[in-house]
This record gives sequence, C-alpha cells and structure tokens, in this order.
Amino acid sequence: MRRHTIEPRPDWQRTVEEQGLVYPLTRYPDDSLRPYWDESAYYSFTLPEVEALEDVVEELHAMCLAAAAHIVEHDRFADLGITDPRLAALIGESWRRRAEQPFLYGRFDLRYDGAGGPAKMLEYNADTPTSLVEAAGPQWFWMEERFPGADQWNSLHERLVEAWRRQAPLLPPGPVHFAHSEADELGEDLMTVAYLRETAEQAGLATEALPVEQIGWDRLSGRFVDEKLRFIRSCFKLYPWEWLAEDDFGPQVLDTIDLGGASGSTLWIEPLWKMLLSNKALLAVLWELYPDHPNLLPAYLDGPRELAHTTGYAVKPLLGREGAGVTLHPAGAPPYEPPAEPGGDDADDGRVCFQGLAPLPDFDGNRVVLGAWVVEDEAAGLGIRESAGPVTDEYARFLPHVIL
Repeated sequence: MRRHTIEPRPDWQRTVEEQGLVYPLTRYPDDSLRPYWDESAYYSFTLPEVEALEDVVEELHAMCLAAAAHIVEHDRFADLGITDPRLAALIGESWRRRAEQPFLYGRFDLRYDGAGGPAKMLEYNADTPTSLVEAAGPQWFWMEERFPGADQWNSLHERLVEAWRRQAPLLPPGPVHFAHSEADELGEDLMTVAYLRETAEQAGLATEALPVEQIGWDRLSGRFVDEKLRFIRSCFKLYPWEWLAEDDFGPQVLDTIDLGGASGSTLWIEPLWKMLLSNKALLAVLWELYPDHPNLLPAYLDGPRELAHTTGYAVKPLLGREGAGVTLHPAGAPPYEPPAEPGGDDADDGRVCFQGLAPLPDFDGNRVVLGAWVVEDEAAGLGIRESAGPVTDEYARFLPHVIL
C-alpha cells in the first residue's frame, strides 16, 4: 500500500458529477469549498495484498454473524441499548428467519498501513453505509482513464446486480420502493438510493422511488402506502433502523413488519437483524468471543479496563456516525467522563463502547481509513478516505486506488 500524488484531470468535477457523484465538494466551517472527491493523489496495492484483505473481510463478516447469533441466543440486547422487549423479540425473530429476508451490503472500516501488520477492524456499518456511489463508479472510471492497464478491488456493481437477481424470489409481488430522507442536503443519500435502485432495475426488478417523509399510513387497511396510495410491500430504506423504530410511526412499522412470507405488510431492506451489526456494542461482543484475534482491537462496554494504561482507547457512541461523538484517550490520560447531558440523534443516551486506540496510519500528513465493502457475504470492493485529524469525520476526502 503506497500513496502517490498525481495531477487531477482538467475537468474532474464535471466528470464525476456526470457519473453520479453530485457532492464532489465539502463545505468547511470557514465557508470554503474543498474537494471531497480528491484525485490529486491515489493509493496503490499489490494483488497479494488485496487478496489477503479480502480474506480478512470475509472472516470478519463471518465473525460478526456469529456474534449476532450469540446476542440473540443469550438475550444480550440490553448490551446494545435495546431495552424494548417487543423490539428485541422482533430482532431475534428477524435473525432466526434471515434466510427469508433479502439483505444487500455493508462496509467495514479498517485500520491498515501496508507495513506488514494485520488490518484491524474499527467498526462495521451494515445497515446504512454510504460512500458507495464513489466506490462503485467514479473511481472505476477514473482508473480506466488514468491507468487503463491496471486493476482495482472493485466488483461492487456486478455483485449488487447479482445480489438483487439472486434474492428476487424472496421479494413480495409489486415494485420495490427505494426511500431516502429529504433531510439529506448534500444529495449523498439521494444518489446512493438512486444508484442501488439502478442496480435493482438491471437485475430485472420493478422499482419506485420516494422520500421517507412521503411514506403514508392508510388507517383503513393498516398498511404503508406511497404518494399514489399504492401499498408498499417491499422497501429499501437508507434510513437507520434505530430511527425508523423510534419515529412517530415506529409502532406501525413494528406492527406490520414482514419477516418473510406473509407475516406482515412491508418487507424492509436492510432487514431488522442488521441492527445487531451496526451497533458499536458488537465490537465488545466480538472481543469477548474472539479474544486476541489479530484483526480485532480490544473493546469493552463497562470501561476501558487495561486500555487506560496500555494502548489508550477510543470512546464511541453505540450508534454514532461520521465520527460524531468519538473521543480519543491516550494511555495515562485523565479518565473518560461522560457528558452531563448526552444529546443529539447519535448520542444513544450516553451508552458507549471503549475500543483499543489504534491511530490511523499517516501518509504524508493524511490519516487513512479503508472502507472494505461486503455484498451479501462476500468481499466486493474498497473505498479509501483521508482526514486531516485523527478521527474520520464529515470532512474526510475520498481517494481512488489501483492494483499494480
């Protein structure tokens, strides 16, 4: 793994916007606009390196599924902050019937520096991962233009199409609705959903698009409907399950959830059991089940334990996103003190996970995290983000890569 600088293409912004990346710039606090899509540099990997990372990703995914089974079988929902008995029961039922419910994709965030040490799992977003559009399309087209003889760890598009085609028999009759939130101002959620809708259509599925906010409730039939009052039998939603279950219509969602077959009225994708994988408490369960695994970092729910005096630790809200609420505590630093009044959508009532501190590798002053994609159960591609600070946040940049 090496970082290389390169001259950006003359009309790069227009090019990537035409390829679906309509958010190529990020607005900073000083009101300046800077590239989110950053092709002033790229990363190169060797084929053996990528093959080894693929094996790591698929092993981690299998371990996460085993951890999910452990949570369900040992009724450890409270460790994830899931205290509603009804919600816990439905998640458990969704897990046991997962073979009847379509599931699509997820993204591991990995710490890896290419210097010979093992990749380390930082977290797993298996419910609403983004940065998919740029990983699947623009970086592939960039490679074809700049390095036509190279390859890339990127089979995302064909694997997504095949996943829809393979799982189509699990879908109920009628179109698959694709929903995103109108609260997304950048267009990232909109384009992610539009892209996934395109892959479903290429698999031969009928689709419809609508914002989450325009999903209606028909009181007479007791079913969700779209803006044309058509029943929503299946719906891909780029909207976190913890929000969906707690919204004003959360009770109706749970009342009518289809866990496969004819158990309800709406089959949601990703399925409810994905709540088990996108919760940072999973990190602690993994460390408990696989202590000292080379691709895991120590993680606990009851405090930093030995990490306070050895490696230091990161404190992560169980449901945080884009680095929100993450704090870093070097070894020997003053002990972590929770905020007096946790707040915000991602604060998760103050529940946190303590994970061993593994500073992101520094390439020419850039802190790098690998986003390794899984489609169904197989490794499918790579997206790389860089940040100026030690936490990958909303100001991170996306850089392309090649296999040389």
